[in-house]
Amino acid sequence: MRIRVVNPNTTRAMTDTIERCALAVTGRGTLLDAVTSEIGPASIESHYDEAMSVPGLLAAIARGEADGVDGYVVACFGDPGLDAARELAVGPVIGIAEAAMRTASHLGRGFSVVTTLGRTVGRAADLAEHYGMGRFCRGIHACEIPVLALETDPDARKIVTEACRAAVAQDGSDAVVLGCAGMAELCAHIRDEIGVPVIDGVAAATLTVQSLLRMGLRKSGRGEFAPPPPKTYAGLLESFGS
Repeated sequence: MRIRVVNPNTTRAMTDTIERCALAVTGRGTLLDAVTSEIGPASIESHYDEAMSVPGLLAAIARGEADGVDGYVVACFGDPGLDAARELAVGPVIGIAEAAMRTASHLGRGFSVVTTLGRTVGRAADLAEHYGMGRFCRGIHACEIPVLALETDPDARKIVTEACRAAVAQDGSDAVVLGCAGMAELCAHIRDEIGVPVIDGVAAATLTVQSLLRMGLRKSGRGEFAPPPPKTYAGLLESFGS
């Protein structure tokens, strides 16, 4: 099986981190690669960034379909363009926020989300409600580290770890969901430090796609997630028409 992880931002260094974390959990018989969006923002930290990331994500999904990819991971915690990507792909497309939250719900009565900037808290809350995870999500907390600073700030690991520790204490949570793909490599360290399950959505989504494919499951082609009706697009989006 072939799985492709799509980083919807344009920062290759972040894609490399994501790819390492995804490869660490794949087993034999799975070919996995990670790609960086060719158009869009350097990082996704606002509704505007998220909207601007979707064309690049969809272009990556379309290339994957032409390449014979079996399933996809959308590696941004906002799960941008997830429904549109599911229309384009034949196989499963899983967002890291949905996968992480669902995984956390299996491990205890409630989880906390620790994300990057305070302005992204509302989006995480919306997703928890959308996915039916609101009753499990006990709190969403920002550590106020910009996405790209997760790899450059020497204090990032300590700051995120302490934010996770404080979230568990404040919320009485049984698990922590890391609210950014750029936090993926911190997962094991934080778990060892705070003593509760810590879920990295990249790993959770990768294994979800792999499990679905191993069960022989693909996307239903009926109704809402059938391929989008062909039509022309104008201007900068002309190439997205069919």
